[in-house]
Amino acid sequence: MSVSPLQYRDSGRPGLEGEDEFVDILADRRSSSDLGHALRTFNPHPYQGAPPCSAADLNKAVLESQYLRYVTREIAMEMGSSVEEVREDACGILEEMSQNLQLGFIRLMAYTLTKVLKRLFTSVYVNMEGLNMLQQAVQESPVILMPNHRSYVDFLVISYILFTYDIPVPVIAAGIHFDFSIVGEILRRSGAFFIRRAIGSDKLYWAVLSEYVKTIVRRGYAPLEFYVEGFRSRTLKSLNPKLGMMHMVLEPYFKGEVFDVTLVPITISYDRVLEESLLAYELLGVPKPKESTMGLLKASKVLQEDYGSMVVNFGRPLSVRELCQGKINRCQYNLIPRDLPQKPTTEAQACANWLAHLMVRMQEEGSRISPWSLMACLLLQAPTTVLMKEGLLWHQLTEKTLWLRKLVLDFGAHLNWPGQVSDSDVLSSTLALHRSILHRKAGRVYLVQEDEPARKHPASPEEGMIRTAAMMLMLASYRNQSLHVFVRPALLASAIHITKSTQADELFSFFRFLQEVFSYEFIFIPGESSQDFEEACVLLKKCEAIHINIYPLYLSGEGVQVFTEKHFLPAVRSLASKLILSGELHTYEALSSDTQKNVLSALRRLAAVTKLSGWVMRLTPANLFGFKLILCGG
Repeated sequence: MSVSPLQYRDSGRPGLEGEDEFVDILADRRSSSDLGHALRTFNPHPYQGAPPCSAADLNKAVLESQYLRYVTREIAMEMGSSVEEVREDACGILEEMSQNLQLGFIRLMAYTLTKVLKRLFTSVYVNMEGLNMLQQAVQESPVILMPNHRSYVDFLVISYILFTYDIPVPVIAAGIHFDFSIVGEILRRSGAFFIRRAIGSDKLYWAVLSEYVKTIVRRGYAPLEFYVEGFRSRTLKSLNPKLGMMHMVLEPYFKGEVFDVTLVPITISYDRVLEESLLAYELLGVPKPKESTMGLLKASKVLQEDYGSMVVNFGRPLSVRELCQGKINRCQYNLIPRDLPQKPTTEAQACANWLAHLMVRMQEEGSRISPWSLMACLLLQAPTTVLMKEGLLWHQLTEKTLWLRKLVLDFGAHLNWPGQVSDSDVLSSTLALHRSILHRKAGRVYLVQEDEPARKHPASPEEGMIRTAAMMLMLASYRNQSLHVFVRPALLASAIHITKSTQADELFSFFRFLQEVFSYEFIFIPGESSQDFEEACVLLKKCEAIHINIYPLYLSGEGVQVFTEKHFLPAVRSLASKLILSGELHTYEALSSDTQKNVLSALRRLAAVTKLSGWVMRLTPANLFGFKLILCGG
């Protein structure tokens, strides 16, 4: 298969030396048979140490494992049931969970996705160097694919790419939320295995899931793909990693059952996200519909829209053996039989947590920032009333965007900025792509105001506010795609401004405090505050000017406030709505449920909030600054 390479440019000039080579994998698909691509000879080179193994063989190995036999007997004794009854329950769980990867359905997936991707995207770029390294890695050790999760489209696009380039197709951890009658079964036979959203303290389910994942890793059955963030990010910002799956994939290495495990960070970047409006309204408390990939893609409006380009960046494969040197003593696992259940040690938990944060951070570094993300950063600096009524001068917005592009490149980030096209054309086409949010008229740009639906009674101020808030949250989500570039120098700039100090130790202390405050908003690798501080110092040296806005703080009441968890977020949203309508608050992101939850988590981390039978909020003067920063500035 021949694919014409497209060299990305990051500096406004084509052919930047040293850049990875990206190819548009849809280029050939637009000029050749989709069916021919799906039926092509698939000749992958699997893990060399993996014996032939079917999905049925894999399930049998799980059920017959000494570990699951032990847990089954233990649960039977605890519940007063027979071992056969508990074993039958385990079989039911495994049947509900397990994948049934079949090449015929991979071909069906390839044919269907080719049609869908060509309708949705102008191009899908993939870095060939990363794919070549992955192709080698899957032959040498069990591989864990760890993509970020921003859209429903993420789910099978990795499988599609690997099928295209003769790399073993992964098995994929997926939450149970699909229609199992048709879509679920197609996904199952395309490699998906399904995990319940709420497992709680179900000891048997945890045991079956853990043994299933570990058996896949031990046997090198196939590359295993999972989202380390746990969920699709509704804000398009990186989420703090979930550690359950991370512990499972690492345990075979910790116990010496495999020589090594390879982790591959993957970053999927979008010019425009399919669910942009849906995500915004979810953040405003509108219940999300039952998730169905096919249901989304069948929507005629979705398939008629243009979503620009997608960039899939396969990061450098990382050896767990090398990464964990000096971080964990694996000898301790020799003291207990491997088949006995063991809780992760404090050392193992810290190591898994570090690795998980490292992977999310590498996903951020591998992202390709779009021109629209830079424009969104600038648009959100303008008051909402200006965006809605007066408008911003287009030529000023383009000049500032080009200035911000230079700053982003100086900070070492990568851009999805098309080559061989003038900057003016790039920005004009970017605006056209996002015409549902922003439109240009008479040399100015304005926020799109949705047409009010026909109704007997006029819309209330609250309804108008919600529509405006949805547009602002969409802008904020696209801005969030580039925030990781600026967060460390921004925290240091804030520390300098607030402390009025020039002493490195004082600034570092306050810098660390700000990292704690924002620990649920941004990704900071545990134990690397010193490196973050040094990075911030280096990047600030490259800035000619720093502008810091001080935002107002809003608190209701005094002393201790008591809330139930159920009523806390609606109360915050109600207060924020009143303040926005009164003109006292101008930050629509204060309405975002994710931001509100992060505020609450940060306050708990800082001991300003204690969780008893309900939520008991103790807002002390030492904690007020952090509350202000997250609610109004995060």
